[in-house]
Amino acid sequence: MSNIVAGLFAPNSDYKKLETDLENSGFGSSDYIVYLDDNHLHSQYMASVAVKDLEQAENAKYIFSRNEALKTYTFENMNIEQAHYNTIKGYIDARNKAEIHTSPDIKIKGTSNGMDSEVKF
Repeated sequence: MSNIVAGLFAPNSDYKKLETDLENSGFGSSDYIVYLDDNHLHSQYMASVAVKDLEQAENAKYIFSRNEALKTYTFENMNIEQAHYNTIKGYIDARNKAEIHTSPDIKIKGTSNGMDSEVKF
């Protein structure tokens, strides 16, 4: 069974260029899906590519990065027929919720002089 490499792309990136790059690197038109939103011109979009081995996965990720992918995901044991938009989106949402995000730097104000004039009784 193949794996799926999925990517979320910036609104200003060109999905036609992504399709051309994928096909020029050896992926057939039946090996990928580009999910577009018909309501908005130049809106954010998502794409999925079926890969058979690590070399193809790295190639797809490289093409995604050249085409302004904001984030890339790999889903194992999934073929292109199972890569429906709602399925992929659900997996991405679950991964994002489970991801531990870094917290902002916390500055702790400490004093080394004991009580000072700021303390009122």
